[in-house]
Amino acid sequence: MSDTPKIRLRGLTKAFGSKVVLDGVDLDIRARHSMVILGGSGSGKSVTLKCILGLITPDAGTIEIDGQDVARMSRREREALNDRIGMLFQNGALFDSLPVWENVCFKLLAQRRISRRAARDKAAEVLAQVGLAASVGDLSPAELSGGMQKRVGLARAIAAEPDIIFFDEPTTGLDPIMGAVIDGLIVDCVEKLGATAVSITHDMASARRIGDDAAMIHKGRIVWRGGAANLGETGNAMVDQFARGEREGPIQMELRK
Repeated sequence: MSDTPKIRLRGLTKAFGSKVVLDGVDLDIRARHSMVILGGSGSGKSVTLKCILGLITPDAGTIEIDGQDVARMSRREREALNDRIGMLFQNGALFDSLPVWENVCFKLLAQRRISRRAARDKAAEVLAQVGLAASVGDLSPAELSGGMQKRVGLARAIAAEPDIIFFDEPTTGLDPIMGAVIDGLIVDCVEKLGATAVSITHDMASARRIGDDAAMIHKGRIVWRGGAANLGETGNAMVDQFARGEREGPIQMELRK
């Protein structure tokens, strides 16, 4: 059905020892839309992302993608799902021992879905989509600036044409102008693919630029969900305090207890 969320989380819980990180997360992520998940350090946003990706197994709750419970998928079905997912890591996570073109097409090469000769052409095509010349493909990651590494990471994330893309703090470590450039590329690439995007970020300007929807997680629960354009003016004191970076507010009062 058209109104079925691309990703649906219900009652997601996860604890590490006595520390409860996720305490009943409920969230719907619309297909072909961009969702931004906000939250302070230790709020549970990264663990939520890792649960969706299958890197962490939740203690309870359900994760559905396209209406299918991922916990009930066979290994083959889960692998097929993973093939439809792209990921831009916070620190790029490029392979230093490989040239850029191999980094970009790493998944396609590893799965033998493309020859090495074809991979060079594919890498040049995808690098062009993120504003980089084909000649960059012959460089090593160490020869790239932080902004260029982010672009290469984005190129790798979209090379296999996924229909779900995750972005982990996409503008971390970048100056405001380069951050805006990366955000613009993210929006363009996601729209071109018709993909569903899920991002976690502390950068409110970035959240407004790349998000259609936004949700805030606090103490392991979703405390607000709404339009990303409204961040800072939501009427929710907790969300507005976080979005504006204000010292005084309900989050600080809770930390004083």
